[in-house]
Amino acid sequence: MQPKQIKNIFWDVDGVLADLNYAYFQFLTKHPNYSDRYGDLKWEQLSEVLPIILEYGALELKTHPELGTQMDQDFCADQSYFRNRPLYPGVIETLKKLNDLGYRQFTMSATFDVEAKTAYLNDILAPVSDFLTIECVQHGSFMHDTAKQDSLKAAYKKYDLNPDETILVDDRIYNQYAAIESGAHPVRLRCEFTSDSPEELAWIPEFKDIQGVAEWLTER
Repeated sequence: MQPKQIKNIFWDVDGVLADLNYAYFQFLTKHPNYSDRYGDLKWEQLSEVLPIILEYGALELKTHPELGTQMDQDFCADQSYFRNRPLYPGVIETLKKLNDLGYRQFTMSATFDVEAKTAYLNDILAPVSDFLTIECVQHGSFMHDTAKQDSLKAAYKKYDLNPDETILVDDRIYNQYAAIESGAHPVRLRCEFTSDSPEELAWIPEFKDIQGVAEWLTER
């Protein structure tokens, strides 16, 4: 892949546009079900409480060895925590810059609650709603389905996109495979608390923020 061939960008949201780690920290330290246990948790200890598993490559409540399923349910059930994921600095400005340069942009976020996640995305991304298309897909069991891959393929048809001119920017390791299987090109975001990709994916470009992706795309 050459950056100059790319015309379409699908952005994952959590860990790419928005800081899900911040939401997890607030949830663990302040939610009444967990504050007694984790009220004194330090930021740098997040990955000790939520071990990063190889297939995922980033923080996830479900990886908690004892309370993962319940934590995930409690987080999704309380909108004050579910929506408490601020955009990373410079996201809106970068999306606008790429739009001015002619890139078509979409979100591609998989979630257990499409209605709640879509409402959150419409609110937090309102400043770019004139050009950013919100795509949000329901996924099934944790990490073991093809929801994002299938949704990407459907979007190529819906919006008449050439997958060879398309990238998926995502922090999760298993979604790198989803991009490849869909025919698009993977790009990995390495926000804080991410683990290295497996050797077979070492060729995938990696960046610490979307500004890095924009610079890579626009270098000539």
